[in-house]
Amino acid sequence: MTSSALLTDRYELTMVDAAMQSGTADRACLFEAFARRLPNGRRYGIVAGTGRLLELIQAFRFEDAELDWLRDNNVVRQGTLDWLADYRFSGEIWGYREGEVYFPGSPLLTVESSFAEGVILETLILSVLNYDTSVASAAARMVSVALGRPIAEMGSRRTGEQSAVAAARAAYIAGFDATSNLEAGRRWGLPTMGTAAHSFTLLHDSEEDAFRAQVAAFGPGTTLLVDTYDIHAGVELAVAVAGTGLGAVRIDSGDLPTVVAAVREQLDSLGAVNTRITVTSDLDEHTIAGLSGSPVDGYGVGTSVVTGSGAPAAGMVYKLVAHKGDQGEDWIPVAKASAQKVSVGGRKRAFRRLDATRTAREEIVDVQGSGVDTPAGAPGENQRELLVQLVHNGVPEERYLGHAGTLLAREHRAAVMQELPIQAFRLGQGDPVIPTVFR
Repeated sequence: MTSSALLTDRYELTMVDAAMQSGTADRACLFEAFARRLPNGRRYGIVAGTGRLLELIQAFRFEDAELDWLRDNNVVRQGTLDWLADYRFSGEIWGYREGEVYFPGSPLLTVESSFAEGVILETLILSVLNYDTSVASAAARMVSVALGRPIAEMGSRRTGEQSAVAAARAAYIAGFDATSNLEAGRRWGLPTMGTAAHSFTLLHDSEEDAFRAQVAAFGPGTTLLVDTYDIHAGVELAVAVAGTGLGAVRIDSGDLPTVVAAVREQLDSLGAVNTRITVTSDLDEHTIAGLSGSPVDGYGVGTSVVTGSGAPAAGMVYKLVAHKGDQGEDWIPVAKASAQKVSVGGRKRAFRRLDATRTAREEIVDVQGSGVDTPAGAPGENQRELLVQLVHNGVPEERYLGHAGTLLAREHRAAVMQELPIQAFRLGQGDPVIPTVFR
């Protein structure tokens, strides 16, 4: 992987530069990433991007090209450039597991390091977690209303080329079954899918020629796009060309509930009773929910998922919450106190309180100095600890990386969704489904 060191804001480096001058760059610090609220009145969020972030932190190196650019542009002093040349994150990182459900105030990521080592990662941490978490949170809502029907991510043309790869991974963690993005397939081991667009049909002299070419290339089990011209005629022609063993038809336009019902009836009348119907056409969680009673067999979602369904950033912030003095005494909590942006200082532990039915009832955040080792619960209840160690002495936990880490996050997301109260799955705007309580 190439260096990720300049995927950052200038003030991260100038703060390091000034702290080195003042003698505070090496002060032990705790930084925390959290969200003050959920976007768009949603009831829960899904953490994503952690595995990707850990790999980017490994690649956070200032090589000659980066150092030369910083020097040529007078960003920092020579002493700071010398420090950056040797930069390797050597601290500790704890966080919620990727795929975990989170709520306002959840301490999603805690970085323990010197001020310089930790502050320089702020922009990278937020750019990854804000985008990936937003995509995963929107995707999870779509999965929940798809009612077990396959759903594919196909939004690469609606976002930046690298964001497309990140979005495909986040959507897969949230429960999507496949992606159209080949780089996501290569980099993260995701299942990929896709057959043909309207341009393939328009290339040929007739729709029949296009269907015959596709079936000749991929067999009758392929998916034929039937709405380039007339849907009814397209379905009839698709079955005539591929036979009743045609794998699927795709519909990308029209009043979908009405069209899907008519296509299902037509396929059955032609003997193609096992031919599936896949729909696309600017779907989001609301249109998918509206199709729940229709004979749809699968969905393809593009713009809505890669833009977080209207919330392209999760609203996370990264704040210094504690530091030690020059003599290395106990942690000193610090916090921003402006009226609209209050934060809670101190080292934290987080638990999810589950009732006797293993339904989540409360997010409990214990702040350093509370004197509580484990929150007390009523009989039959228990508390699941949420923070795990992600990086130790600068080395990330191997199981959270790569394809294996992506699968682990997907499995964890599926498990924790079972803990949510049923009210979490309402699509209308509302408050977080459980409260966050600081102690």
